[in-house]
Amino acid sequence: MNATEIRQSFLDFFRERGHLIVPSAPVVPLDDPTLMFTNAGMNQFKPYFLGQATPTHRRVADTQKCIRVSGKHNDLEEVGRDTYHHTLFEMLGNWSFGDYYKREAIEWAWDLLTRVWGLPKDRLYATVFGGDEGRRLPADQEAERLWAEVTDIDPTHIQRFGAKDNFWMMGDVGPCGPCSEIHIDLTPDGSGASLVNAGSPQVMELWNLVFIEFNADTDGALKKLPSCHVDTGAGLERIAAVMECTGGGRDFSRQVSNYDTALFMPIIDNLAELSGRTYTPGVSNDEDSIAMRVCADHLRMVAFSIADGAIPSNESRGYVVRRVLRRAARYGRKLGLMVPFLHTLVPILTATMGDIFPELRREQSKIEQVIRGEETSFHQTLDRGIALFEDEAAGLEAGGVFPGETAFKLYDTFGFPLDLTEVMARERGLTVDEAEFHARMEEQRTRARASQVKVAQLAEDEETRLEPTLFTGYENLEEETTVVATLGKADQRAVVLKETPFYAEMGGQVGDTGILLTADGEILVADTRIREHVILHQLAPESGRVLEPGEKVVARVDRERRLQIQRHHTATHLLHHALREVLGDHVRQQGSLVAPDRLRFDFACPEAVAPEKLRTIERLINLRILENSKVGWIEVPLDLKPPEVLAFFGEKYGDRVRILNIGGRYSGQMPEPLFDGYSKELCGGTHTLRTGDIGLFRFLSEGAIASGVRRVEAVVGSAAEESVHRDLELLERASARLHTTPAELERRLEALLENQKKLERELAEARKASARSRVADLAASALQVDGVPLLAADVGDGDSDYLLQLADGLREKFQGVAVLAGVIGERVGLLALVTPAYVKAGYHAGNLIRQVAKELGGGGGGRPDLAQAGAKDASRLPQVLAAVPDMLKATVRK
Repeated sequence: MNATEIRQSFLDFFRERGHLIVPSAPVVPLDDPTLMFTNAGMNQFKPYFLGQATPTHRRVADTQKCIRVSGKHNDLEEVGRDTYHHTLFEMLGNWSFGDYYKREAIEWAWDLLTRVWGLPKDRLYATVFGGDEGRRLPADQEAERLWAEVTDIDPTHIQRFGAKDNFWMMGDVGPCGPCSEIHIDLTPDGSGASLVNAGSPQVMELWNLVFIEFNADTDGALKKLPSCHVDTGAGLERIAAVMECTGGGRDFSRQVSNYDTALFMPIIDNLAELSGRTYTPGVSNDEDSIAMRVCADHLRMVAFSIADGAIPSNESRGYVVRRVLRRAARYGRKLGLMVPFLHTLVPILTATMGDIFPELRREQSKIEQVIRGEETSFHQTLDRGIALFEDEAAGLEAGGVFPGETAFKLYDTFGFPLDLTEVMARERGLTVDEAEFHARMEEQRTRARASQVKVAQLAEDEETRLEPTLFTGYENLEEETTVVATLGKADQRAVVLKETPFYAEMGGQVGDTGILLTADGEILVADTRIREHVILHQLAPESGRVLEPGEKVVARVDRERRLQIQRHHTATHLLHHALREVLGDHVRQQGSLVAPDRLRFDFACPEAVAPEKLRTIERLINLRILENSKVGWIEVPLDLKPPEVLAFFGEKYGDRVRILNIGGRYSGQMPEPLFDGYSKELCGGTHTLRTGDIGLFRFLSEGAIASGVRRVEAVVGSAAEESVHRDLELLERASARLHTTPAELERRLEALLENQKKLERELAEARKASARSRVADLAASALQVDGVPLLAADVGDGDSDYLLQLADGLREKFQGVAVLAGVIGERVGLLALVTPAYVKAGYHAGNLIRQVAKELGGGGGGRPDLAQAGAKDASRLPQVLAAVPDMLKATVRK
């Protein structure tokens, strides 16, 4: 019985027992901003356990795809090095919401394992909760008795364990209860009784039956729930490994590995074919087998993440996907796969798992495209990053410490996640100075924070004593209020008010400006920020006297500026909606700026947005503006947020959240909230009352800010009108310069460009002729260095294309090693050529050019036969070229 058959038999078994079979939830939990990835089968059922929703079916079963690569479930370093840790796995589960309880859960699990799947009873162990004196919890005698009553398990195979192993909690507070685990003894002679719950791979947990009967309060007290629930989880990969590696539980003489199953072997077989390397089944520790296991595992996690909308990026879950993908790419290098390869394995994964998870088939082309783009981008910097690593590691002996500062440079410059550097260091017997790495990281964050506008410097103890400020600016732009405190000194002074209409910078929206009217004048508010629920009105340096606590003032927001901000903010939501409509639901906001004069929106997307699609998005937004739809809102408890309302992982939300609903039928509080608009998101910012208030939307730019992350900038309202007028004026000026009209401008430009192309072709031919004429003279100027013909020459003005043309000519007339330098302005272009016979003799163009470039303040590298580099210091070129013979001797590998 293989994994597909096991999965289907599980679902069929519970369907026959009255369970509704539900599809897997996405690995990206769209309705839970507190969770990075779906990491357990119960995630989608949390509202039922928490009493926030009523289940439509009391009995449910499914197979849930789960990802565990962060937090307490981070086993990334173990993946591939053992046979049972994974970044993505399937959890088979059955649930009872106040229906059946321990008896049925135990009886059915035993029946499925032993009768349907045929696992040997004498190798199965059941654990039960043995009690916890500290929390005054008794042993789960009921579960222990039921194991003896409703199954024919060997009584000596029922073992008691404490809360650490056999008491399950959703979190520090919330539903919890005792659990009963089923383990299988994989030792050849069946002698693993002492290894249950001992962390040994020879006795493996197959299934966990959780009996939810308590609710944990904030003070740690446990209270009985009104009804009891069952939550079970069985790892498909582990069950498949037992079934496939032991012949259905008949032969335990061979090692059991999750990877040696139909879930992984099609991918591993293809990796072996691509690389020409051999995979060794079982618990093999050879580097090739480890690399294949890592690549097969990581491909699954990355593909499912992309299919469910988590695109590689530099933020939150997107960065985790990028980390895992780059680890796989680097392990591919260890298999000799020097070009992007992971995307070619996606069809194999789809063929293996696409039937049960149709999103893989539906999104296959996108998955391949995103992975290929990420691989290509990373491969462009991988060689240079590895070269830096090797240069640093070369001076360290086994057991040494790799500098954290260099690890940070690998991260910051070449995109190497820290754990990738740690893998490379471990392979050389080194450890990485993590403390120094994190110190450099914090320094960078501090510099970034310092580059932003400074907020008033406040005394921590003074600030924390203040009550939260009441914000009234959704309805009013002017408020008579009272001064609570004046904080800071001199030109960094801020005022705290009891209530305020000033919106503090949050969620991408900039803070309000305006004035505070006092009995004797007015004080300018230059910015508004928030810290720990206290709104800080940052005063202009020339603000004059200090406001005293208790003093009455009128807080007045700059109305025109706020209205422009609101237009841009509502337009941002229309933009997000339009991007998802046109490009797909994988588009996810990564960041934004909402200002009075523009908006900026960053989003996850694997490729540039084509101009025609950008025009379609712009037209759709302006259509929504013309519809003059209502912009409504409602405030609800966070845990009652409907799943169709978008929320974003990493954002900080309070207990109550404001839902923005554009195009719906309501505004404000309603007895029965309707979330019926086309755009529904959590947002605490300020907005227009209707979309027509925006006026006009116009894109200014679209581009990449990181691999897999795009940025668009746009303007609305009067700023958009000004943008149109500027472009029209530019068109008029350009037409006048070319002595034509705007209508004829394109034709005139095409004629000029065609003439330019003709001139460039003529120049290229002239350069080729020049290069051919110089080859013989260059070859004749070669020196002999230890019997090796060496040419080191400054060819004068010459870019990289010219150097390559010279190299092509030298290949025909020269045998040996050549280093050529060309100078354009203050930049030096470098090229090294090693002909085949001398490559075999141990000479390496990449190593040689790297050393030459280093002496000139530059860098580069490449293949053994051809390499290029660039440098800044042209003044030292003669001395460095004279030193090339010594560099050649130092870099040769005999």
